Amino acid sequence: MAPEVGAEAPDFTLKDQNNQEVTLSSFRGRKGVLVVFYPFAFSGICTGEQSAVRDDLSSFQNDDVQVVGISVDHPFTLKAWSQAQDYDFPLLADFWPHGAVAQRYGVFDADRGFALRGTFLVDKEGTVRFAEVNGPGEPRDQSIWKKALAAL
Repeated sequence: MAPEVGAEAPDFTLKDQNNQEVTLSSFRGRKGVLVVFYPFAFSGICTGEQSAVRDDLSSFQNDDVQVVGISVDHPFTLKAWSQAQDYDFPLLADFWPHGAVAQRYGVFDADRGFALRGTFLVDKEGTVRFAEVNGPGEPRDQSIWKKALAAL
């Protein structure tokens, strides 16, 4: 089950596309962290969504806010994808144990082995302030994320 608004966000440490560890709680003190789960790198909707973040990065990542993308892909895959698409924000690998963080956030599809499109805004105390879960074929409306960020 996905953490609800007002609940404490499950902390995690995952490797990014540069094989560096990133811990959610290390961003405490910033207004927020936008945690964006997606099924797979190099897939159509995922590339479209992450490219929209790249193209408007200052709305999602600045001195007050950090954005992190999470999929079950391997860090090497995420490195190739970030280089191919010029993504300059952390893409985190929930590779092994396979989908463990996605499971803790209630967005892991165990039958198909990937994360659903889950989006969580975590405030500076580690509390979920926005939560949304979409199916794998449903693109997200990122204007909703901007509204949630503006409300922090």
